[in-house]
Amino acid sequence: METIIKCSNLTHYYGSRKIYEDLNFEVPKGRILGLLGKNGTGKTTTINILMGYLKPRSGECRIFGEDIQRMQPVTRERIALLIENHVQYTFMNIEQIERFYSAFYPKWNKEAYYELMRKLKVAPKQKISRMSCGQRSQVALGLILAQNADLLVLDDFSIGLDPGYRRLFTEYLREYAKAEEKTIFLTSHIIQDMERLVDDCIIMDYGRILIQKPVKELLDTFTRYTFKTSSPDKLPHDPSLYSTAAIRDSAETYSFENEERIKQILQEQSIPYTDFKSEKMNLEDVFIGLTGKY
Repeated sequence: METIIKCSNLTHYYGSRKIYEDLNFEVPKGRILGLLGKNGTGKTTTINILMGYLKPRSGECRIFGEDIQRMQPVTRERIALLIENHVQYTFMNIEQIERFYSAFYPKWNKEAYYELMRKLKVAPKQKISRMSCGQRSQVALGLILAQNADLLVLDDFSIGLDPGYRRLFTEYLREYAKAEEKTIFLTSHIIQDMERLVDDCIIMDYGRILIQKPVKELLDTFTRYTFKTSSPDKLPHDPSLYSTAAIRDSAETYSFENEERIKQILQEQSIPYTDFKSEKMNLEDVFIGLTGKY
């Protein structure tokens, strides 16, 4: 399978503060990959490096096989970028801004834009300056789709959209990407959207990637375990366990290991337990299990 994005050994600092070191990941053609992480873990920094706006301290990023620091204009035309749903020229209405943007993109597909506007029920003559934050986001998303790029890079794509419009857009975006064989790299703070939209996800912690897996595999293999213990101050410690904690006599831990292995760890460390349970989770719970609540 062709690799669209390949980042190798990325290291970046802001002053003396390390954002991450030796970051490696790939995005295959036709896949939708979501980058998840808490605030300050480097999601937007990664997008800025991918777009060539930031030069990393060390390491390399390639898109369509080209080094992003020396990318040819004809290759850059194949990339559509959305950063925080920003729309300029708010004095225009949605028809005027479509005509304005179309002049800059040789592969412009106006129907993709107007189809989304119709689905979202945006009035054709409505000025962008009079729109809500969510409506402006809808226009920005439509302009991104109309560029007809091979790679879409979307930073916090659903910000400002209410739940109904978020659901509509995520469903539309997934169908659009699969039908048109587009590759998408995106971030969002609303993890429920990611679970319905992305094929693969990268979960970042401060300074490193915790996991990169297909979403279905992650949901199938990562488990939350709960149990009662008479010694809440004594909790299991093992490299295979994540976010182990207790409140009074109720303890929890998360792991890719099976139930038998978790019980074995508890027994080996002489931790008394009762009422042992295992639970599969949604993507938001998996994210919290891997990164912790704080």
